Amino acid sequence: MTSPEASSTSPDGSDPSKVSITREFMAHGRFNMVLIGVLGLASVAGTLAFPYLVGKLIEAIQAGSPLLLPSLWMVVAGLGGAVAGAIATFLVGRTGERIIGRLRGRVMAHSLGMRLRDIKEEGVGNLSARLNADAFQVKAAIDIGPLQLPTSALILLGTLAIMGLLDWVLLLITLACFAAAFVVIGFLMISLRKKYKELQDRIGSLSDNFVNQMQAIAAIKAYRAEGLILRRLTTRADELADLGVSASRIESMLVPAVTLGQQIALVGVLVGGGTRVIGGDLDLPTYIAFLLYLLQLVGPVVMAVSGLTTIQGGMVARARFESVFAMPTEKAFEPDPDAASVNATDEGTLQVDAPSAVTFDGVSFGYGGPSVLQDVTFDVPRRGLTALVGLSGSGKTTILDLIERFAVDQSGAITFFGNPIEHLSLSEVRRNIAYVDQSFTLVQGTVRENLNLGRTTEVQEHRLGEVLRMLGLEECIEALPEGLDTEIGGSTDLSGGQKQRLALARAVLSDAPLVLLDEPSSQLDGVNEEKLRLCVREMSRDRAVLMVAHRLSTVQNASKIVVLDGGQIASEGTHEELLLNSQAYTLLASEQTLNKRTETDEGQLVPQ
Repeated sequence: MTSPEASSTSPDGSDPSKVSITREFMAHGRFNMVLIGVLGLASVAGTLAFPYLVGKLIEAIQAGSPLLLPSLWMVVAGLGGAVAGAIATFLVGRTGERIIGRLRGRVMAHSLGMRLRDIKEEGVGNLSARLNADAFQVKAAIDIGPLQLPTSALILLGTLAIMGLLDWVLLLITLACFAAAFVVIGFLMISLRKKYKELQDRIGSLSDNFVNQMQAIAAIKAYRAEGLILRRLTTRADELADLGVSASRIESMLVPAVTLGQQIALVGVLVGGGTRVIGGDLDLPTYIAFLLYLLQLVGPVVMAVSGLTTIQGGMVARARFESVFAMPTEKAFEPDPDAASVNATDEGTLQVDAPSAVTFDGVSFGYGGPSVLQDVTFDVPRRGLTALVGLSGSGKTTILDLIERFAVDQSGAITFFGNPIEHLSLSEVRRNIAYVDQSFTLVQGTVRENLNLGRTTEVQEHRLGEVLRMLGLEECIEALPEGLDTEIGGSTDLSGGQKQRLALARAVLSDAPLVLLDEPSSQLDGVNEEKLRLCVREMSRDRAVLMVAHRLSTVQNASKIVVLDGGQIASEGTHEELLLNSQAYTLLASEQTLNKRTETDEGQLVPQ
């Protein structure tokens, strides 16, 4: 089996977990990059030429020469540079949006492929923060990095070079005045990087906390805890705001530091340059051109400083993207390609004619801590209903997780239709399982889409009607605004019991030879519980059904009942056999019988 820690590389030898903006730009075509580069250089050339052409215009005025040609060159340089810069900026912005779109797609694909354990540890809100806050930070860095930062650097270097050619003494005065400002800026940039990292982490944490609280909104309202939850969320938001203010305070000192350096330099150049003009060491047109270059210098310096600030935020956000991509997906736990399934056809379709659907042999498992299952051994026959019963926390749902491969780090052996389950791909395993979880989860979409979830071809209309009728859902679905094509959620939603029966209908409609049901009767009344029994009976005629049950009334007719106690198999057998031979099962049965007797004819509980 492939190790999740093993680093994989893409065909070009790069690390697929890394986010390379250069590589992403190259993916959009060399011509696009060349065009952006040419237009950027044209914009730089126009910017650098303009002060020089102003000097030439002043020379023409002093000499009494015609002014049309110098004026036209100034218009060409100014307008041409502006148009080239605007087109280049648009091309970078367009490419950046496409890169961010692909990056979001990668995050969504990777998140869907991650293990359940890792998704819960990272937090849904924190993952979703990559799609908004982090994506915006990377987009801002893309807008700055490939074009504005390089052109600002070229304008800065070109301006300094031209200023040196015009008068190297004045250049030295300029650099000396700016030096102190650059030292201050360097310290500020280091502090900003730390602040940005903490900000992004706090944003993700707040988002995750808010999502979790909104998912529990019914309980929050029921216990009138809105004020308490709001105070907790507001405290986090205030802490985030304080951190943002701290970062803004540092940012606010960057441009003033540059401006102060320019103002000091301007004073120095005015004094030193004026002295040199009066002394005859410097002519007036050159002096004016130098002053214009000095005034122009602050623009690329500010752009470079603010650009580096944005890049800092983008680098932090990029690191957060890379932290997600570095997490192993379920594919990291797939079998090696050479590990062939024992009972697979040439096309890789699993043969399901083995005597047992699932066999556990000495299986132990813990979620990174104490063992939840200890030396569990039992089998699920190829046909019929097998029930898992036991007290809460005895490991029933964990067994389903291991079969579904939501958890994989078990010891012992699990056999799936005659194959070691670790030799099968996740697709092979899951395509042969229909699963109804404790939360009877439905996906966002229409009723029809939920019933056809995971299928390559849609179920025919008459079959949908049969199953909905069997589970008592036909009238409920017909009453919806658009019937089967009604979007579930929002103003149109189903009750808990209706959702549960709809999830059961999805399992019935599945062609999977193994059905896993995790407490499917938890929200069903007596009438619908009977419909559940009929539904399970139909499925178990030609399929294996493994059901976790708290209500023993739903599994009394099971062909096999497995009793779990403290993560171990306490006993196995039919309902009658266990009542005679299993103390743990007898205790469960007697407690449920006692609870049932405390109900009045109206279904209300009376004091015991």
